[in-house]
Amino acid sequence: MVEQKQLDPKFFPRLWEIAHQMGMQAAQTCQVVPMIVDEHIDQLDGNSPIKKSYFVPEGVCGFAWVTVRPANCAFAKWMKTNKDCHLAYGGGMQYWISMFNQSMQLKEAYADAFAEALQQVGIKAYAGSRID
Repeated sequence: MVEQKQLDPKFFPRLWEIAHQMGMQAAQTCQVVPMIVDEHIDQLDGNSPIKKSYFVPEGVCGFAWVTVRPANCAFAKWMKTNKDCHLAYGGGMQYWISMFNQSMQLKEAYADAFAEALQQVGIKAYAGSRID
């Protein structure tokens, strides 16, 4: 593993592209579990008869992101300047995944692979997600 301090900033755009490609490949091979949402006649009673069902092929809705720590490392500073990333609550620089509509599973697959690509060159990167 390369120490982050040894990375040449000229390599950062290429590193971003490599991480993005790894994320896209992970998302393309992800097996999404579809979701079915039932609308009940009485919305406050889950045991009431179902009025209508909706099939959501993209699975559950949610968010995912990649956090790079510390926020003052060279790569995090580059992210802020060049990729519209922002300071993360709790520390670090965050890249929010805006692709894949609302599919949390696809966003998670992308974020995990993206973070892994950064970790392979010594950058402290972590994927996170939450359901909507």
